[in-house]
Amino acid sequence: MTIYERALELIPDGATIGLGSGRAAWGFVGLLGAQVRSGRLRVRGVPTSDETARVAKEHGVPLMGLDEAGELAVTVDGADEVDPQLDLIKGYGRALFREKVVAASSRRLVILVGEEKLVPRLGTRGRVPVEVVPFASPLCQRRLTALGLRPVLWEENGRPGETDNSNQILDCGTDPIADPARLEADIRAIPGVVGTGLFLGMANTVLVGQDRDFRLTAERSRDGRQR
Repeated sequence: MTIYERALELIPDGATIGLGSGRAAWGFVGLLGAQVRSGRLRVRGVPTSDETARVAKEHGVPLMGLDEAGELAVTVDGADEVDPQLDLIKGYGRALFREKVVAASSRRLVILVGEEKLVPRLGTRGRVPVEVVPFASPLCQRRLTALGLRPVLWEENGRPGETDNSNQILDCGTDPIADPARLEADIRAIPGVVGTGLFLGMANTVLVGQDRDFRLTAERSRDGRQR
């Protein structure tokens, strides 16, 4: 069984669900679409990015906006880091703000990762993305530096990159983070910060697979269960 197949088992028939962004999430959307097209599963999806919306339409998954959906049954997404407490760093794919909003709108957040994304402490891979309003970017860079981070403006083709929300991303270099909750609060207090890639206390279930084929190797839940 792959992590995609296990995630499908967690989707209630007839539910409205959040659809994450990134390689693992899009792999799940592909399998979900096959179930929808065959009539074996009836769902509607709320995408976390324009690219996810494109992938979902390509695979035949019906979509709706968050304004229509209300509370979601579950969101299935990926992550860039997962620590032993199931806290996450997300946002390497630049969709962190919408991913956090959709996750917060869901009763359950299921995370799909390869084994290489498991870390002993958040920040081990050396980066925390922060989404900022372009006008405030200079201020945000100074304040983030004062917090001991090393912000670098994300660029595409030599120009500042733009998120689906028309904002910018500051990739903040970091050492392993001693107090993620304190860092999250300090970053969010900076005027112009829209959101951070720290997803603390949000994941309910993490499905871990081998990087090559995402074959399920572990399932971890916030209630302490592991299989």
